[in-house]
Amino acid sequence: MTGPLVPFREFVLKVHSRCDLACDHCYVYEHADQSWRTRPKTISDEAVSWTARRLAEHAATHALPSVAVILHGGEPLLAGPARLRRVCEELGSALDGVAELDLRIHTNGVQLSPRYLDLFAEFGVKVGISLDGDRAANDRHRRFADGRTSHPLVLRAVELLRQERYRHLDLGLLCTVDIRNDPVAVYEALAGLAPPMVDFLLPHATWDTPPQRPDGSATAYADWLLTVFDRWTEQGRPVPVRLFSSVLSSLGGGPSLTESLGLAPTDLVVIETDGRLEQADSLKSAYEGAAATGFDVFTHTFDEVAAHPGVRARQLGLAGVSETCRRCPVVRSCGGGLYTHRYRSANGFDNPSVYCADLAALVRGIEDRTAAATESAAVRVPAELVEAQLDLTRTLLAHLHHELDGRGGALWDAAWQLAEEVERTAGGAAALDAVLSHPYTRTWLLDALGAVRAGGRAALPVERLGATVAAAAVRAGLDLPVPVGHRDGVLFLPGLGAVRVAGPGERGTAVVRATGTGFLVRRDGPGPGGELHIELGAADGPRWQPVRTLRSGGAVPAFVLDDLDPYRDCFDVPPAGRLGPAEAGAWAARIGAAWALLEGTVAGQCAEAAGTLTTLTPLPRAPAGPGRHGYGGAGLAVTGDARELALGLLSGFRRAKLRALTEVTDLYASDGSWEHRTPWYDEPVPFSRLLADTFERVGLGLFEPRFLDGVPEALDMIETAAEPTIDGKQLIAALRKEAGDPQGTSGRNGGKALPVTRVMCRTP
Repeated sequence: MTGPLVPFREFVLKVHSRCDLACDHCYVYEHADQSWRTRPKTISDEAVSWTARRLAEHAATHALPSVAVILHGGEPLLAGPARLRRVCEELGSALDGVAELDLRIHTNGVQLSPRYLDLFAEFGVKVGISLDGDRAANDRHRRFADGRTSHPLVLRAVELLRQERYRHLDLGLLCTVDIRNDPVAVYEALAGLAPPMVDFLLPHATWDTPPQRPDGSATAYADWLLTVFDRWTEQGRPVPVRLFSSVLSSLGGGPSLTESLGLAPTDLVVIETDGRLEQADSLKSAYEGAAATGFDVFTHTFDEVAAHPGVRARQLGLAGVSETCRRCPVVRSCGGGLYTHRYRSANGFDNPSVYCADLAALVRGIEDRTAAATESAAVRVPAELVEAQLDLTRTLLAHLHHELDGRGGALWDAAWQLAEEVERTAGGAAALDAVLSHPYTRTWLLDALGAVRAGGRAALPVERLGATVAAAAVRAGLDLPVPVGHRDGVLFLPGLGAVRVAGPGERGTAVVRATGTGFLVRRDGPGPGGELHIELGAADGPRWQPVRTLRSGGAVPAFVLDDLDPYRDCFDVPPAGRLGPAEAGAWAARIGAAWALLEGTVAGQCAEAAGTLTTLTPLPRAPAGPGRHGYGGAGLAVTGDARELALGLLSGFRRAKLRALTEVTDLYASDGSWEHRTPWYDEPVPFSRLLADTFERVGLGLFEPRFLDGVPEALDMIETAAEPTIDGKQLIAALRKEAGDPQGTSGRNGGKALPVTRVMCRTP
């Protein structure tokens, strides 16, 4: 198996191998692997010392900022306070100065007392307790060997943890699902204890020993959990439920939050009481020796365990699940289920989970409920999208300031302080927002962040902040001197124009100050002295070139013609140079004719574009991609007739809109994990390309129907793919309506699915 070694970050340390309860669903004592019988009851001093040494070694080797150690069993409290103190002291001492130690203990709670909790408070040990719900539910499995209930003792432990002095140690409650229990009663019993977290676990099972299904339903566990989900949602989600939070996270494009779901590689190892190193405990449900590695803490490093084939098999992500799972649309959320639950003696773990139907029904049930209850960010009205884009630009600027960490120099620091001053003045905040909203501000920010992260200093493009503040001050008419750096002798003010203040190749600083009708520019340092007065309405001159407005008359928006901005070179086609007056006028006339064509055929798109498209940059030919600029900009061929320019405007608007949407909400995840055959290309493409082309073709198809060829098939491919999030699926529904296919033809809409071919990519 190839790919980099994944270090362990979570270590399960068995401090005691026996238990004071006799739970009949316990994987340690009741399932296939009975190796507990040969283990020492309590971990030895030697095993503790070697574990601490190996932990520090592993953390140092991989520069881990922290490691989590879960004290486990059996029942770990049976080890006693003295043994647990020794464990905490050894681990803490070994990791001191190497990595932060996150200590936890998972207990049935029967033995928990202030004596233990005072010890845990001393060492910061967080406590998780197993509880299966109300007394009736808990007593199905969690009893003493003589049949006595454990429920009152566990409730006492939970109440102890709720005391103010111990509350900070509370990790929450862990509940194993039994579908014979009343789901609402179980949930309310757990939620009524106000834990910081509730987690529901499916009982361990394999294809050889499948889970109980009293009514024979293939989705009985999903139905049980969805009943809990509905009650949880109805109550306003008063406590976090990790299983539900994980599904919601993955549906929104985020990571899984639990080992039992999702495609994240495993990073867990178990240290048994005899020092043997094993894989996840749940594997004991599969067969005798399933968790064994052949290694021990005395003679082997954790890196050796991480390289074990069984461990590596659980670190392959998408490539590590069965072929059936790789082709399933919900695999991003369920991850093929817990590794143990895939086992079948005939072919090992190369199967879907024995809970496959349950997991699919659970994910789809949560998705349907969530989509119905929320308005998707993917169908924002234009004004909201513009506002979200401005927020993103401001966030990127703040990130840049943070990452510069004082390396921006005096000009940056001065500009940052002046920006705050501009924002405090009447009209200044709106003017600064207007300049930050310029499409090429985003290009600059992305370039600057890339340069900072690459570690270069001399090439950091920090001058733009001063130019941005100066342009905002001029717009607001503020009598505020703003120092601005320049390169190659030209000072560019975004949205205003370019001033030559020195000769080619020269660098330096100039001070910009607003006047009633324009601004003054005074160059600092050696060279021609005096001030240059620029009138904002002035035409091209030897030292001043303004950003112009394309005016075509009628209902055509007054687009900004930006053929000056140094950051406009962000398309896959180099930008055209400065257009002469006659060339600009002819281009404006053709754009006016193109706009008239659009208004006559796609009035809705035209109206939205008029409210969001602000800046056009001339290109020698039409671009193939969307560019790296902010919302509101488009590159347009300077040649072409009205029809070609109409298609270019519509294409640029659609590309910019989809890019803006993907920047403020997650429409898909795991892009590139699959490749898709499309109706338009011979070669397979990643999901992002399929979505982008479909989004653009729907818009163009309303202008020229030929572009709609293949769109229904593409929408079916998108809808049945694994990558779309909840927002992405709402966007797909909106595209169907826009394309005149509101119901669709595939799968979950109840119609006959069109043939779909998806090509699987190899994933590390």
